[in-house]
Amino acid sequence: MYKSGSAKANTEMILGGNMTKALLSLAVPIMINNLIQTMYNLTDTYWLGKLQTTRMAAISLVSPMQNVIIQFGQGITMAGAILISQYVGARDTKNAKIMANHIFVCSIIFSIVCGLLCFLFTPAIVGWLGAEGDVYALGITYIRIVICDLPFLFMINIYSAISQAQGDTLRPMQLNMLGILINMILDPLFIMGFKWDIAGAAFATFLAKIPCALIAFMAVTRGRNEIKINLKGFSFDGRMFGNIVSVGLPTALGSSTMQLGFLLMTKNVLMYGDAAMAAYGIGNRINGIITMPANALGGAVSTIVGQNVGAGQLDRAVDSYRKGRLMSVLFLFTLGLILSKFLSRPVVGIFTHDESVILMASDFLSIMAFWCFTNGVYNTTTGIFNGAGNTIVTMIVEATRLWVWRFFTLYVFRTFFHMGVESVWYCVVASNGISALIIYLLYRTGLWKIRIGRLVNAHN
Repeated sequence: MYKSGSAKANTEMILGGNMTKALLSLAVPIMINNLIQTMYNLTDTYWLGKLQTTRMAAISLVSPMQNVIIQFGQGITMAGAILISQYVGARDTKNAKIMANHIFVCSIIFSIVCGLLCFLFTPAIVGWLGAEGDVYALGITYIRIVICDLPFLFMINIYSAISQAQGDTLRPMQLNMLGILINMILDPLFIMGFKWDIAGAAFATFLAKIPCALIAFMAVTRGRNEIKINLKGFSFDGRMFGNIVSVGLPTALGSSTMQLGFLLMTKNVLMYGDAAMAAYGIGNRINGIITMPANALGGAVSTIVGQNVGAGQLDRAVDSYRKGRLMSVLFLFTLGLILSKFLSRPVVGIFTHDESVILMASDFLSIMAFWCFTNGVYNTTTGIFNGAGNTIVTMIVEATRLWVWRFFTLYVFRTFFHMGVESVWYCVVASNGISALIIYLLYRTGLWKIRIGRLVNAHN
């Protein structure tokens, strides 16, 4: 049983309390936490935007490269959050602790190995993307520094996964808030004060993660929640590792292949010049903020579904999904309509004074904002699949969103409609809408329940 007041109260609310309250109590801290994490890149973008467009183009070009590794590693921590939440719902504290240990070991090993490989192969990858001159040199400098923060970032993500599995999304939010405050102080100091240029932005992001990772480590090893990491006498459990692979690998492959698709998209955008590359980066970052409610509600649905699946309450799991989907769609439709009609240009103007970049970025943002409600359907439906442990479906849909629908619609808009750089803007919303429809139709078939029997048996 769970003795921590916060974890126990959240679990009881998830399993038997008011569903709307449960969704909001989980989703709001997740949304704020996601916003805080996005602020790392937004802060870099803001201060680098005061220098030259080439700096913006460089960071926009290489960010997806960093995200490929981060998203793959987060497949491991997401598997941990899903599996631990199911153990929490089944009141199986012993196996929840063992799973937490396995997630910790797998994530830290992965982060160190991938960080080293990325550091070595960065020049080849940035060159393959088509970067030349200053964009090439600046991109290498930035990515080689920020990639060093992977072990610290993954430590923070491990803490977030263990906390979220128990229904605690508040403390991870507070921890990340500390990190962004440090980053917001260091960014102008390093970039403008010390004149370190793009390296200053990278060092600020890297250094901000270190104290947060140390606090996270202390929390998961000595904190007050029942589920803690204790590696004394640790040995790999084949069944646990198999569950992590079966649940986490599809998520990791889906997310990382999506980010790899983003790399190829940046290659397509760069052909229109540095201004287009900067506009694409600004638009994507702002759109990331707009769609945070959908991401947060998707994460909340995943946790609630996971715990209720573990408790054998499938009707309650479905109820959380339906309410989360409705809340997400209504909010995003309203916000997107306001932003696309009235605020796209002023918001873009915060990050750049280059008129050519403003024109393209505001056009891109207007189109994405108007159609962003489809993300509400996509993310919450992904949440119910993930919470039930059926991540193979989400992997396939996520991968095809980029590798099939986005590149297909890009080809159509560019070849048959001769839309130029706008073909990129429209292929983004078209592929998002198609994928949202596909995963919703798959949900209607009942496919999300396919792994539930096997996971319940694994808990017994």
